[in-house]
Amino acid sequence: MFIGILYLFLTFVICFILVHLIKLAHMGLKSVKKKPEPPPAEKKPEPKPEPVYYIVEKKRSRKASYSEPKEIKFKK
Repeated sequence: MFIGILYLFLTFVICFILVHLIKLAHMGLKSVKKKPEPPPAEKKPEPKPEPVYYIVEKKRSRKASYSEPKEIKFKK
C-alpha cells in the first residue's frame, strides 16, 4: 500500500518538474530569438497648431451672399 502512494507521489513530482522545465526552456528560447530593440531616438514634441478664429461679417442687405471669412492668427 505504501509503495503505491510513494510511486504516485514520485510520478507527480517528476511530472511537475518536467512541465516547469519545459515552460522555462520555451520562455528562454523565445527570449533568445527576439532581436534587441534599438533604444528609441529622442523625439522632439511637435508644436500644437494654433487655433484659428474666423470673423464672419453679417450684411444687412436682403441678399444671402457673404464675403469670405477673415482669418485671425494670434502670435505667442
